[in-house]
Amino acid sequence: MKRRNSLHSLVLAFAFGAAFFSSLATPDAHAQVGKSTTLVDPNVATEAQLAAVPGLPPATAKALIAARPFTDAVAFDKFLAAQKVEREQAKALYAHLFIHLDLDTATREEILLIPGMGPRMAHEFEEYRPYRGGLPQFRKEIGKYVDAQEVARLEQYVFVKIDLNTASDDEILSIPGLGKRMLHEFKEYRPYQSMAQFRKEIGKYVDAHEVARLERYVTIR
Repeated sequence: MKRRNSLHSLVLAFAFGAAFFSSLATPDAHAQVGKSTTLVDPNVATEAQLAAVPGLPPATAKALIAARPFTDAVAFDKFLAAQKVEREQAKALYAHLFIHLDLDTATREEILLIPGMGPRMAHEFEEYRPYRGGLPQFRKEIGKYVDAQEVARLEQYVFVKIDLNTASDDEILSIPGLGKRMLHEFKEYRPYQSMAQFRKEIGKYVDAHEVARLERYVTIR
């Protein structure tokens, strides 16, 4: 009897431990915008964050703030070119400053803007579309070609759209620049019947440019 109780206690302890560590992993497992460790988003970066970006001239940082939001990575690339930022300098900046790419719709041109990206890996990014399994699918598929550290680096540059009607708090909060107040507004109007409704409701709180920026990250399935 004593042995059975000990075994039962061991099983319960294992189950509790598994559940505990699973709960710790949940935010990263479900967040659908790549977790940034070295990158900042040009559309939401503060002046202090931009000042800390190596190789970003102060005048360019000031012009960046005035010109944003940028619709995508190519638009940001063209902005830098207009600011007379040399190609090699821009590539160096993209190790620190970048606008996330939609894994399902990003063009080859956009994908190749990622530092260290070549045609072969760009092909692999496109090969597994659509990413219905979200970022976990991205990690699994791209992990066939590079190690976990490189997968994590690449993940910083991408996102998979979240479903407005079912996304968790962690998924919504993974959108750059989105805080608890806007999280509440996103959930307030569920269920969304159309993207037009999303634009109308969220447009009560932010301007049309910001609505368009936020819309990049969401969908209705």
